[in-house]
Amino acid sequence: MSSRPTSATSAPDRPAVPTRPALIWTALVLVYVLWGSTYLGIRVAVESLPPLTSAALRFAAAGAVLALALRLRRGPGALRVDRRQLGSAALVGVLLLAGGNGLVVLAESGPEGTALPSGIAALLVATVPLLVVLLRTAGGDRPRPWTFAGVALGFVGLVLLVLPSGGSGSVPLVGALTVVAGAVSWSVGSYLSNRIRMPDDPFVATVYEMVAGAAALAVIATVRGELHGFSPAEVTGRSWAALVYLMVAGSLVAFTAYVWLLAHAPISLVSTYAYVNPAVAVALGALLAAEPVTAQVLLGGAVIVAGVAVVVSTERPRRSAAPAVDGAAPEAARR
Repeated sequence: MSSRPTSATSAPDRPAVPTRPALIWTALVLVYVLWGSTYLGIRVAVESLPPLTSAALRFAAAGAVLALALRLRRGPGALRVDRRQLGSAALVGVLLLAGGNGLVVLAESGPEGTALPSGIAALLVATVPLLVVLLRTAGGDRPRPWTFAGVALGFVGLVLLVLPSGGSGSVPLVGALTVVAGAVSWSVGSYLSNRIRMPDDPFVATVYEMVAGAAALAVIATVRGELHGFSPAEVTGRSWAALVYLMVAGSLVAFTAYVWLLAHAPISLVSTYAYVNPAVAVALGALLAAEPVTAQVLLGGAVIVAGVAVVVSTERPRRSAAPAVDGAAPEAARR
C-alpha cells in the first residue's frame, strides 16, 4: 500500500480550479500507474529484503525527503504542530503504514506458493472503501441504500476471490486473510483521520505519519528477528531498485500528484483511482511477474471493483475527502 487517501467513500464533488486538461490527466495517470504498480514493487523488494524492514526503510526515507523539502520551501516553522496533532498523525500513521502496509508486505513475502500475488493483494485492498462505509455506519452515519448495495456486492466479490477452488491457481488463504486484516487497519486509520485533530497541511501530516509508521515497523521487524543474520550484501540490485522505486514513485511522486489533483480536479474524477489501481496491479503482475490470472480472479476482482465503483459514485456528492498517505491520503504513504 502507499500513502493514499480514501476519498472514494467520503469526498464531495466540487468545481475544479481552471487548469489545463493535459496537466490533470498527466497527474491522474501518475496516480493510476504509480500507485497501481506499488504492489508489484513490494513483491520484488521482499525477494531479498526483510519485509517489515524494507517497509520501515521506505517510509523513513520518504518521510525524511518530504520533511526536508517542506523545510527548504517554507522555512523553519514548516513542520510545527501541537501535541494533539502530532499524536493524531502518529496514530493514523501506525494504523495505515505499520498495520495496513506492513501486513500487505508480509502477505507478499514468503516461500513460493504461500506468498500472495501482487494483483490479488491489490484487489483485496480495494475493499477499503467498503470497510470505511461499515465504520461510518457503526459511528452513527447513515449511508445511502445504494452504498450498502455496493458494499454487499464488493464483499460477494471478496468471497468469490478467496473461495478455495482446488486448482493450482487457488489464492493462498493465509496471505489473503493477512491482507484483509491490513485493509481493516487501513480503514480504521482512514476513518479516524477525518474525525480527530490532524495537522492542517496534508503534506505535514504525511511526514509525521511516515515517521511514526516507520518507527513502528522497525520495532516490529526487530521483535520478529528480521535483522538476525541479515547482510545488506545479500540483497540483490533488483530488490534495492524496487525499494527506491517505492520510496520515490509510490510515496512521493504519486502522493504529490494526488494532493495536487484534489485542488485542481473534480473529486469524482480523482476518486476513480480506487477502482483503476487494482486493474493496473493485476495487469502488471501478469505481464511482468507471470502471476496467474484465473477465471476466479477475474470474476472475484470484477465484482469487487464493481462494488467499489457503486460506492464511489453514490457517495461522492456528499462528503469531504479524508487525508491519504502507498501505496492509501494516508494511503499515499502506504503505496
